[in-house]
Amino acid sequence: MSSAPRFIHLRTHTEHSLLEGAVPVKALVRLAAGGGMPAIAVTDTNNMFCALEFSVLAKEAGVQPIIGCQISLAHDPAGPGERPRLPAPVVLLAQSEVGYMNLMKLNSCLYLRGDGSLPHVTLDELDRHTEGLICLSGGPDGPIGRLLRAGQGPKARAALERLAAIYPGRLYVELQRHPLEASGGEGGRLPEAEALTERGLVELAYEMALPLVATNDVHFPEGKMYEAHDALICIAEGAYIDQLEPRRKLTPQHYFKSQSEMCALFADLPEAIENTVEIARRCAFMASKRKPILP
Repeated sequence: MSSAPRFIHLRTHTEHSLLEGAVPVKALVRLAAGGGMPAIAVTDTNNMFCALEFSVLAKEAGVQPIIGCQISLAHDPAGPGERPRLPAPVVLLAQSEVGYMNLMKLNSCLYLRGDGSLPHVTLDELDRHTEGLICLSGGPDGPIGRLLRAGQGPKARAALERLAAIYPGRLYVELQRHPLEASGGEGGRLPEAEALTERGLVELAYEMALPLVATNDVHFPEGKMYEAHDALICIAEGAYIDQLEPRRKLTPQHYFKSQSEMCALFADLPEAIENTVEIARRCAFMASKRKPILP
């Protein structure tokens, strides 16, 4: 790989994400190849529907596919009398065939609980299926980020320590920056969740000698598609674009940024950019076609 600054997208949602109209797989591969990226990951939420199609298309385009999944983790059980807490996302990337098999097992764990709860895995389930997987901590909305936002620093550290024990040498503290200003760039005002968690995440990473990684949470190919994507989120969640009640919203910055844009955005933390390439080097598996396995 070139000695010039490189960035690899490790968080990309494809059109297979239910009802959210994310990036079509063919367009994703075309964007990566056109931008000179040597590798790219697909990390749909709680599913791996496009793993085979993505692997085949990426290989044909000369791009290394990284198969992953954004997994909902039940990390902080509610105490007596407390409201249940929603699962928080972590990102898992397959390093090998063993890791891919473990990722599939965890995808089964998401949906086989049978108690009517939202899809999720537990920390114990992560521990049982850890081999061959790299873990990204989930960014500002991950388990560590949510605890930091709630002012629970000791709990956040304990949760990060648990993940570090489950993924020894394979855990990366994930940072995201999606500036609210149209021009973007370093120093732009960040969404509340990112602004409230970045310093705490960096400090925990340095204190615990854990590597940082910069990710760009990609939901659409270009910034001009933000409004259409926002409408699709409303349709999926039964909400209205102009409603006063809180609803799920992204920003126009959740588009497929170029390597130069991401390097400029994290110019003050170059190791977070460099680690995207290191992670790609550590992942050496792709799904391949085979004849159907019949009973």
